[in-house]
Amino acid sequence: MKIVILGAPGAGKGTQAANLSVKLKIPHISTGDIFRSNIKAGTPLGKTVKQIIDNGGLVPDEITIEIVKGRLSQEDCRDGFILDGFPRTIPQAEGLELILDQMGAKLDYVLNIVVTDAAIIRRLSGRRICPDCNTGYHIDHDPPMEEGICDNCGARLIQREDDSEDTIISRLNTYHDQTEPLIGFYEERGLLANVTGQYRIEDTTNEVYKVMGIKE
Repeated sequence: MKIVILGAPGAGKGTQAANLSVKLKIPHISTGDIFRSNIKAGTPLGKTVKQIIDNGGLVPDEITIEIVKGRLSQEDCRDGFILDGFPRTIPQAEGLELILDQMGAKLDYVLNIVVTDAAIIRRLSGRRICPDCNTGYHIDHDPPMEEGICDNCGARLIQREDDSEDTIISRLNTYHDQTEPLIGFYEERGLLANVTGQYRIEDTTNEVYKVMGIKE
């Protein structure tokens, strides 16, 4: 099964993609994870991407398309995949169609996770992460035992630059301008299914399973 998951930054795309990956036994492919690994390694791609992301922008389509094309050509994608964070623009979606045509494949579902901007701003701006052991927290939903201190290793928690409120608002504006048009793009192709991501994770998961006809 070949699936794309859409939604604004912080809508829960990664969580639902990970759930589906385990359920369907197909790989979860996150362009964000690929970019972050390059940023951490300090590669030329990572340095370019970091500057773009820190400013709330999107990585150029040609870079992203080539990365995805290489990943989808790997053996573990033969029986399906879940794309999280790609496509983010109409040209990327058209690029994906071309890649799939060359593979003799097609998408089965495009899931759009719907969350309000206000909920996303609160959700993302409350995130904290340990710079040493990479453990994640949230000031409202999953706070550390001692404010600002990692439970696991005692390091002082930080807020990622792309989780600051100003950057979140910039990212949302970019999403509405460049990515939201994909909703109509895939609706016209009869592939789109909207699911609510506003409330509990398990509620969204249950809705995803329902629209895809998956038994829990």
